[in-house]
Amino acid sequence: MKARSVVMTIVVCLAGLSLSFAQNPQMGTWKLNEAKSKIPAGANKNTTVTYAEDGDNVKITTEGTAGDGSAMKTEWTGKFDGKDYPVTGDPSADTRSYKKVNDHTLALENKKGGAVTVSGRIVVSADGKSRTVNVTGKDAAGKKVTSKAVYEKQ
Repeated sequence: MKARSVVMTIVVCLAGLSLSFAQNPQMGTWKLNEAKSKIPAGANKNTTVTYAEDGDNVKITTEGTAGDGSAMKTEWTGKFDGKDYPVTGDPSADTRSYKKVNDHTLALENKKGGAVTVSGRIVVSADGKSRTVNVTGKDAAGKKVTSKAVYEKQ
């Protein structure tokens, strides 16, 4: 009886451990650390980003400010498979794609009318406490613009 209890306890612990390793490190709510970020004036700034499971998809919601300082909220639901899925709330994009590079890295592309407007990488730190988003795009004048946003997990 005692041996069976010990074995069951070990099985439950191992099952919980394997589930925690299987969880995507991108999931959760992330807050922008402006002191560590380098976002050019006039660029969109996402102050809060939330990744949540939505059935067999992922739903990503961002809140922040547009380049003109007005409030902005975007929503995207899809898979990390590199395919374009609709995005709402972003005037510079009508679709977005994410592709899993490895367990801690995603590649992203925003498109407007089928043309890439922004591309970048999202990397979650090994300890899972921060993530860095490096993106490249073009401003209204067609000049190349890059930004680095650092987020901390909440």
